[in-house]
Amino acid sequence: MPLVVQKYGGSSVSDADAIKRVARRIADTRMAGNDVVVAVSAMGDTTDELIDLANAVTQDPAPREMDILLTAGERISMALLAMAIRELGVGAQAFTGPQAGVITTEHHGRARIIDVAPGRLQKAVADGDVAIVAGFQGLHPDTQDVTTLGRGGSDTTAVALAAALGADVCEIYTDVDGVFTADPRIVPSARKLGRVSYEEMLDLAASGAKVLMPRCVEYARRFEVPIHVRSSFSGLEGTWVTSDTDEGDDMEDPIIAGVAHDRSEAKITVIGVPDVPGSAARLFEAVAKADVNIDMIVQNVSATVTGVTDISFTLPADSIPRATAAIEAAHDGIGYADLRTDDTIGKISLVGAGMRSNSGVSAKFFAALRDAGVNIEMISTSDIRISVVTRSEKLDDAVRAVHTAFELDSSEGEAVVYGGSGR
Repeated sequence: MPLVVQKYGGSSVSDADAIKRVARRIADTRMAGNDVVVAVSAMGDTTDELIDLANAVTQDPAPREMDILLTAGERISMALLAMAIRELGVGAQAFTGPQAGVITTEHHGRARIIDVAPGRLQKAVADGDVAIVAGFQGLHPDTQDVTTLGRGGSDTTAVALAAALGADVCEIYTDVDGVFTADPRIVPSARKLGRVSYEEMLDLAASGAKVLMPRCVEYARRFEVPIHVRSSFSGLEGTWVTSDTDEGDDMEDPIIAGVAHDRSEAKITVIGVPDVPGSAARLFEAVAKADVNIDMIVQNVSATVTGVTDISFTLPADSIPRATAAIEAAHDGIGYADLRTDDTIGKISLVGAGMRSNSGVSAKFFAALRDAGVNIEMISTSDIRISVVTRSEKLDDAVRAVHTAFELDSSEGEAVVYGGSGR
């Protein structure tokens, strides 16, 4: 019997009616002859509301207790969803992440899955029940403490379960009909992709496309789990994320998979860094010790007279306090003159495997930005991606201009966004 793992995001289970609608879809999948395991997120904005509650009682919530608090959202969803499925005459059992055998590292708020022991899920499925698993959470085996996986952790939970169970497919349900060539909230004419490769999807996700999280795609690629991204609000075929694609008659056609954007990054500029061997190493070692992920890096040409240079890099905006504190603590070792931050930037990225074998992509990309009056502050490239940083207020114009320049607009009307959050 085929095994299907499904994941439903917060917008798909936002209230009682939504939960009943999802329960009906799950029951239909089970009654169609499939074994079913489901990973579910917290209802609607529950996680944000819990964070607000924590901040209302303390300015510095303990990470361990914060994880205990935040896992409550998914526990509520899993229990209600199991109840709704049983109401339809289909057996269902709810499991927390630890009960489902999700084993993680000990880092509270940002743990990573290191193993899944799915014995209880396999028994539930063998008994004919649907197994409902609280996403976003797991257990550290040494401390026996519950941990959370960070934003989008339910996607990773679903793919990890699919890999451990040998599922035929992992269906990620969201509030749009699949993966689009751009965010349909900004580009209503964005075209839905039938298939996209793991490689392209990973770059799209890392560049700001919120339909899937990078860690989820990494896990799927590592274990070759096929992902089907589709809407929980319609019965339409979605987008398949696999090791290769069938788009077009040729594997290099189309050239571009999509345009992604990201407003969640900020920029730090370290001014007057001595232009001598080891300066950059000391700077980024300090940032690494603060556990800050860095995206783009630009170093200016050294001034011959002064012998110093400026180094700029981008990072998640919420990491600015940790990064600046770490750099300031290492001031004497680095020897810089000043430190500046900027949280009003945006990043736009063009992604496509066809870039490897097609010339002129960069020229068309930068010409589109020029014609839209978008100034470029930083540039980063790979063999299938071009990313630039610009002002945040120009980002929407940049996305629409680039999308049109590469003829990605759909001729089939505007894309439908059912829930409004993109997840």
